[in-house]
Amino acid sequence: MPEEKTDPRVLRTRKLIMDSFIELSSKKEFKDITIKDITTEAMINRATFYYHFEDIYDLLDKVLSEVLLIKLDSESFQQSELNEETFIGIFKAITNFQLSLSNRCHRGYEDTIARIIRDQLEVIFYKMLKEQHPTDDENSLKVTAIMLSWGMYGASAEWRRNPDSISPEEMIKSAIPFIKNGIHFGVKEQI
Repeated sequence: MPEEKTDPRVLRTRKLIMDSFIELSSKKEFKDITIKDITTEAMINRATFYYHFEDIYDLLDKVLSEVLLIKLDSESFQQSELNEETFIGIFKAITNFQLSLSNRCHRGYEDTIARIIRDQLEVIFYKMLKEQHPTDDENSLKVTAIMLSWGMYGASAEWRRNPDSISPEEMIKSAIPFIKNGIHFGVKEQI
């Protein structure tokens, strides 16, 4: 009978593999890390690696997702209201996450990193919106969560290009009034 993935030994081994990968990624480019490197570093065999992960890309995806979840501290955000403090907290978490990756993750994996960030943000925003607007159209809430996640990711990517010019908090604060209140184009209602 196969072990359940919630068994403490299985969880420890999974963490050991992920930690070994993180350690290796601080020394080598992702493209140069092999499964043999990971199994040697973790002192496990290939079968154990493949029990936990499909391949090295699955491992990268899981490591980045879990690191981002920790940075976002998703439980506290999911219990929050979608307000200025929450926007600032989420934006700071993802900019810190991107900074922490700058030395380890490499240009060829920008799309993977972007997708992971957007997916995590979309889930968080959708849960917050659903909590605040339980009777609203679910499709509208999903679209809003998608737009917020892509926008937040786009702003963080823009900030990362020149992080010394403005703090993440200052950058997001300038946009919050428009995010919260909508953009009015000055069109007067006709009577």
